Amino acid sequence: MTNQGSHDVSVVDLAAGRVVATVPVGRAPAGVVAVSATGRVYVANPDSRDVSVIDMRSGRVLATWPAGEGPVGIDASADGRRVFVVDWFGQALRILDGADGRLLAVVDVEAGAVRARVPTGSHPFALLLDPARRRLFALNVQSDDLSVIDTERLLPQARVPVGKAPYGVALTPDGRRLYVTNQHDDSVSVIDAESLRPLQTLRDFGYPEGIAAWGGEVLVVNWMDDDLSVLDAATGRTLRRIPTGRNPRGFGAFIGAPP
Repeated sequence: MTNQGSHDVSVVDLAAGRVVATVPVGRAPAGVVAVSATGRVYVANPDSRDVSVIDMRSGRVLATWPAGEGPVGIDASADGRRVFVVDWFGQALRILDGADGRLLAVVDVEAGAVRARVPTGSHPFALLLDPARRRLFALNVQSDDLSVIDTERLLPQARVPVGKAPYGVALTPDGRRLYVTNQHDDSVSVIDAESLRPLQTLRDFGYPEGIAAWGGEVLVVNWMDDDLSVLDAATGRTLRRIPTGRNPRGFGAFIGAPP
């Protein structure tokens, strides 16, 4: 989990339920992606305008790469060969070589061109792909809803109301439920992934942002509570809370294990 307030990353052993290492990175880290295939973690540091590369096994920072004017969102290909960095302030998507940080391109992975523009709600932020249903979900922070996009036709399918200022979304491994973090409501919305019907609104979070599903659990990062909520994926019940660094965001695919 990236800790924006303490400028470091908390490494949590999910089986043990505790922090096992704290790794200093750049300034105000936000986005994170763990690439199990290569055993690397990439962290976007908007205030220092760079990306930190961490080795999962040693917990050591291997490199720091320049990444435009203010990198926030970050992802990677499954094989770790390409890292995709959203430069929030530079208004660009940067594609970096996963091995050495070399800039490969500044949009569509193969062609480097925009294929289509799909309308969403106001201020779309986080994205989640549901390949089984051929859907892409976009969280609209200002219109407080979830846009559902048909990835084959590249057309909007639906808008699903959630809580105030949705920032993160996760799909449970069984594909049955969507969990959405609502920052300004201190809540999490639970949605039936097939019908898109709201099921629950969970409370008792602290400005939640990052979220991920792992096994039978859902992990919610509480930005203002400095901890991680571990939920039962089937019921939404809180199982435990794990302390992290200051102001954790955990924005991205933060779960991984080295080969």
